[in-house]
Amino acid sequence: MVDNLEGGSNNKIVKISILFFIVAICCLVLNYHSNTYILDFFPNSNNSYLFQDLKKGNSIPPSLSTNDTNISGGKSSRPENYLTSKKQQQNELKKVLKEASMGDKTVIITTLNAAWTAPNSIFDIFLESFRIGNNTKSLLKNLLVIAFDQIAYSRCLEIHTHCYALITKNVDFSGEKQYMSGDNLKMMWRRTDFLRIVLQMGYSFIFTDADILWFRQPFAHFYSHVDFQIACDHYLYNSSDPDNDPNGGFKFVKSNNQTIQFYKFWNKSRKTYPGKNEQEVLNIIKYGPYIKKIGLKMRFLDTAYFGGFCEPSKDLNYVCTMHANCCIGLDNKIHDLRMAIDDWKNYMALPSNERKSNNYTWTVPRICG
Repeated sequence: MVDNLEGGSNNKIVKISILFFIVAICCLVLNYHSNTYILDFFPNSNNSYLFQDLKKGNSIPPSLSTNDTNISGGKSSRPENYLTSKKQQQNELKKVLKEASMGDKTVIITTLNAAWTAPNSIFDIFLESFRIGNNTKSLLKNLLVIAFDQIAYSRCLEIHTHCYALITKNVDFSGEKQYMSGDNLKMMWRRTDFLRIVLQMGYSFIFTDADILWFRQPFAHFYSHVDFQIACDHYLYNSSDPDNDPNGGFKFVKSNNQTIQFYKFWNKSRKTYPGKNEQEVLNIIKYGPYIKKIGLKMRFLDTAYFGGFCEPSKDLNYVCTMHANCCIGLDNKIHDLRMAIDDWKNYMALPSNERKSNNYTWTVPRICG
């Protein structure tokens, strides 16, 4: 009788042990899958843009994420079998970079989210400036649009040739992100790290915010034998003076060891200066010894050619770009950028001798002023 009781008790213990084992395995499986990026590949969607693109035979590329850090700077939580899809992501990026690049492996890059790609929003104004600019329309074939969310990517596919999806885990970048908000900071640092990847792939780039109007080709006003050159909110008439007030919305960066090391350092510096955006951090590290240590040649671009609402270029005969800087709020930017477009159209409609008289000026900034 005692033996039977002991046998029954042992059976219960075995059964309970097996039950706990099964529960533990289930928890591990669920945790494993919760750490994957569900937006690495776009899911099926009823979005008409996606269906239109699939009908054309175009595949929707996966997002790109670094293999060492996620957006917050921590270690990646991706499983090992993700390496296959990561390779596909890299191949897709190589493909679009090659298709968009100029002969010297330079590509024009902008980044957008859903709020900026909505019809009649910033993206449409941005593309229009290329079409009406002086010899700028041909540059559209070298423009690569990086979309931060699925809606922006779908919209890009509808109206532009070169588009790439850059999706970030657990972050919704689709809405309007107010300057210096948490998501805005994440987006700006995500962009900076992505540009580092482009440099490592051997491509130089002209980065341009989408709230910049392109009216002339900029190449003649770039400095030769310079690694990193950047536009300014305010220019002090000396391209080498670190006291210039740079704006990360427009820059020309050559792919070489100096710029790759600099971008790595720039990204790491966000941990040294938490809560600051990439432009604020640049304004700190530009004075530091690291730039001299790696031999990076940095110059600042004259607002006479690369102006903005902070400091408009005074002569429309020389202006290359016009930036809606010193302006907060999407609607405000759209309003004044449209006014700048109208100013340019009126200027171009003038006889050539009247254009050169230098009497024509901007009517902006208006709301942004």
